[in-house]
Amino acid sequence: MKFKTQIMNSTDVERALVRLSHQIIEKNNGVSDLCLLGIKTRGVPMAQRIAANIRSIEGTEIPVGEIDITMYRDDLSKINIDPVINQTNISFPIEDKTVVLVDDVIFTGRTARAAMDALKDYGRPARIQLCVMIDRGHSELPIKATYVGKNIPTSLSEVVLVNFDETDGVTGVVINEI
Repeated sequence: MKFKTQIMNSTDVERALVRLSHQIIEKNNGVSDLCLLGIKTRGVPMAQRIAANIRSIEGTEIPVGEIDITMYRDDLSKINIDPVINQTNISFPIEDKTVVLVDDVIFTGRTARAAMDALKDYGRPARIQLCVMIDRGHSELPIKATYVGKNIPTSLSEVVLVNFDETDGVTGVVINEI
């Protein structure tokens, strides 16, 4: 891959995360019965940062978990013959809660669908919302994010990379060419 352009620096990402945190609070009329589930890998630090923002804004700790969707993907055989399976960590009940699935990028919508399929193994939420840093278009399924940090129209020859200090040593969003 070849670097094309930087879309967001760390300040832009933090600003978007604060805005997303406020939107989540507003849409849900507060944070009661709310939990965040970060989709591995980069949805996890994003969810943790949003939870820290909500704690700062509301003074309330909300549960944050991690969900691995690897075995729920419908394209698993196409992407890897020997998939790496990470651990799902949901240490709280999701039954009758508002679950906000958090991911870095929505592209085809298949990751979000896999995450919703995975959720049914852990209970039945009252509602599911989707929060993403980047919506790059090209949806293949009728799935739309509830909260979007930034819409970036892309071509299919481009790859959007959202990086976080926790996973990549740097925070920002770049576009690379394939």
